[in-house]
Amino acid sequence: MSRFQPFPARAGADLAVLGTLSVLGVLGLETSFGDYNFLLAGLGGLIVGTGAAILGFRLRLGALVGILATILAYFLLGTPFTMPAQGLLVVFPSVASAAGLAVGAVFGWADIVTLGTPVEAPYYMPVLPYFAAWLIAVVGSMLALRWLPRRRRTVRRASALLAGPVLLYLAGILMGTDEPYLAGLRGVAFAVIALVWLGWRRPDSDRGDVPGAGRQLRRKLAGTAVVVVGAILVGSLAGTAFAPVPKDRFVLREEIQPPLDPLAFPSPLAGFRRYTKTLADTALFTATGMATGQVLRLASMDSYDGKLWNVAAADDEAGGSGSFRLVGRTIPRPPLVTSVQSSVVTITDSGYADVWLPGVGYPSTIDFDDAASSAEAESLRYNAGSGTAVLTAGVKSGYRFTTRAQLQQTYKDEDLEAVPVAAMTLPAAENIPDVVVAKAAEYTGGADTPIDKLRAIQKALKTQGFLSHGLASDGVPSRAGHGADRIDELFTRSQMVGDQEQYAAAMALMARSLGYPSRVVMGFAPDVPEGAVSVEVTGSDVTAWVEVAFDGIGWVPFFPTPDQTDVPQDQTPKPKSVPQPQVRQPPRSDNQADDLLTAVEIDDTKKDDKDKGLVLPGWAWAVIGLIGIPALLIGGPVLVIGALKARRRRRRRGTGSGDVRVAGSWDELTDGYSELGFEVPRGTTRLLVAAALESQLAGQDLVGRQPASAGLTPLAGRVDRAVFNGREIGDDLVQLSWAEALDSLGIAETSAGRLRRLVSRFRIRSRRDWNTQDWRKRDTSRRK
Repeated sequence: MSRFQPFPARAGADLAVLGTLSVLGVLGLETSFGDYNFLLAGLGGLIVGTGAAILGFRLRLGALVGILATILAYFLLGTPFTMPAQGLLVVFPSVASAAGLAVGAVFGWADIVTLGTPVEAPYYMPVLPYFAAWLIAVVGSMLALRWLPRRRRTVRRASALLAGPVLLYLAGILMGTDEPYLAGLRGVAFAVIALVWLGWRRPDSDRGDVPGAGRQLRRKLAGTAVVVVGAILVGSLAGTAFAPVPKDRFVLREEIQPPLDPLAFPSPLAGFRRYTKTLADTALFTATGMATGQVLRLASMDSYDGKLWNVAAADDEAGGSGSFRLVGRTIPRPPLVTSVQSSVVTITDSGYADVWLPGVGYPSTIDFDDAASSAEAESLRYNAGSGTAVLTAGVKSGYRFTTRAQLQQTYKDEDLEAVPVAAMTLPAAENIPDVVVAKAAEYTGGADTPIDKLRAIQKALKTQGFLSHGLASDGVPSRAGHGADRIDELFTRSQMVGDQEQYAAAMALMARSLGYPSRVVMGFAPDVPEGAVSVEVTGSDVTAWVEVAFDGIGWVPFFPTPDQTDVPQDQTPKPKSVPQPQVRQPPRSDNQADDLLTAVEIDDTKKDDKDKGLVLPGWAWAVIGLIGIPALLIGGPVLVIGALKARRRRRRRGTGSGDVRVAGSWDELTDGYSELGFEVPRGTTRLLVAAALESQLAGQDLVGRQPASAGLTPLAGRVDRAVFNGREIGDDLVQLSWAEALDSLGIAETSAGRLRRLVSRFRIRSRRDWNTQDWRKRDTSRRK
């Protein structure tokens, strides 16, 4: 008896077609990943899934055990295809890679539709194409090897094999971007291969003579040619006529909102005074590579509700300031920027603690330079339109990251004279004070073009106002906040007094009142000496400015804050006419302005304490990865199957009347023989089953032991008499039958060899799994 089950004749071609169609489906993910590493993962999943299914079939493993074997192969062999950097010696699974293979299969589907493209983080994202291809390969291979050969082949049944590749192809479309990858070519190739395979794998009709068979072959060839030509023509014409334009394509990433809600974090501008008062002399971070006059962006805010300038809600406008996407090292290109220069700046954090990530210009790549911060970088989210990055885990002391960014090109005012502002939709600015609208009209009375009006507003604020951060050393107090009452106060007092928070907020509202797309940007403007390599940024370097979008140009910055700090004392308003700001009760949001950012400080005490308790040396993790994980993956299924077998034996031996328990001993014996790889005939008598097993057992090498065939036939006769004689069966006969059955099964295990005994640990059989071969016919043919 062969230990390996023969390979079905047509299964090879079926598996080849299944693999080719799956590759065409996986290729649809190219627009999401941007490179071809995902294809290596997809091919690896096909190889592992198909190979494990074939091996389980050849070793005569049952369907359940075969599935467990493919899961084991998924974890043991998936590391080099998906996460070689996390593996032990690249190819062996580690704790990190095993966890990634599990997490990626579950959460990768949700991540890929919320990640910014190209998808590079989290580290387990290549698991998605690997898992998808592996799952399709396993299911399709089992259908081709176990299900389809046992049934009459029809087009409907053969089409079941195409369900998996079709779903994979649709997944590549839905999880891609609005720019398809070779959509026409892939679609035509998929249709041609599927139709031709269905036509050629139909069951052959009865062939009468050789000329008839020849005519049938010629008809098949002609039909195949017609199908191929028709698919190419129809696919090409239909694709050209009916294919949607990129912006109208339906992809999930355009329909599903990112999970980040930026309004969960306080407005950066609300905490402006915290930097100028509490952190004025605190070193926040060191910036290396900045040029003289360059500024660091922290956050861009385009939504105003009468209390705060803030980023918009995530569902306000697609691509607005609230639309943050999870990104990796590579950052999406901004939609509106003209750049002829790039900058590389490295930031080393020393005292900055917030979620808003400082950077220059519009980043194209962000690299975290140490392992600790790289792990946290998987929470990096970015808004390409506003140039704002958020690290949801919080920026921590000691972080070091390098940003390569595009810098917005600067233009002279005369270059923008004929340029209109950009036509774009921003969140509405609500509750704008009437004095703001009146002052905007007053300041822009003699200007005609947008750039002239904006420069007029900027000049009026810079020359007529005075700078004060509300410090004790300032000559005139200046209340914090930029709500409607504070902006109204800025213009109604005899002198305008405030800092960047109030002046930037006011100018942005004036621009909005004129119908211009404006936003407030908060950041840092350190004094970088000529030739300096690095500069230390402190809280006193905080600043804010206004940006207005010009058509085809980008966001042009305006700095309306005055430089004058000495307010004329004789122009200070009298307390009787205007209440002093110190005693005036500001809105509730203003009372908490200086403390707003403290809510995002992250307390790592418990986390650090917990981490210290879990610290293990490197060799211990290596042992866990090399021994623990394989032992768990192998031992787990063995324990589960062993428990099922023990439960089956207890029920057969202890449940029911005496004749039922005697019959249970025979069922236990035949199931055990089947699990060892013996062919147990089905649908015949116990005596014939005993004869068939004796003939197989006689051919085994028993290493000097007496063959068990002498005990099978008497046991079969005893079981028949107990079942059919109608008498009550005592416990002594039950115990005798079970003892003989287990003894015979033990001898069969010895004769089967180590490999078959090992495989039997992963198999659990029942009568429906036995061989359906008619042993009487086979014995007759042997005698002939």
